Amino acid sequence: MVEHVDEQDRVLAVVGRGEAVRRGWLHRIAVTVCRDGRRQVLVHRRSEQVSRFPGRYELMAGGAVAAGESYEEAAVRELAEELGIDTTVRSVVKFLNRDGLSPHWLGIHEAVVLVDPKPRADEVAWHGWLPESELREFMHRYPFTPDSREAWERYRAAVG
Repeated sequence: MVEHVDEQDRVLAVVGRGEAVRRGWLHRIAVTVCRDGRRQVLVHRRSEQVSRFPGRYELMAGGAVAAGESYEEAAVRELAEELGIDTTVRSVVKFLNRDGLSPHWLGIHEAVVLVDPKPRADEVAWHGWLPESELREFMHRYPFTPDSREAWERYRAAVG
């Protein structure tokens, strides 16, 4: 269950995520950019078994914010579920995102990860750390999820 929200991110109702996506209702998504001790960025390729954007690459790990959950709580939960990472996150920026599967508020977070990720095989097919200087070329070479580029640009603008 997720919270159907309005253009100001105020809760209107609690609905199923499938219904929110089908009807194009705004809801909340939380993602996290993971950086290692050298400020490299964790990139991963989604498993072919996932229902949304199988085989596509991403710069951020995350998913839907459950009803009653904060963006930060969802970001921490999703990191643990998808990548086996147990850490704190820092909120960076939130924006109304109309790209991707359906419109949503996207809360972007950042985490410093000093342990090796242990991704779930049914969620993540590959992962690796890339220096930021190589990301642009990597993003042009491989297929990324629809909102990855805008989310990355918003993140970069927010962190300077």
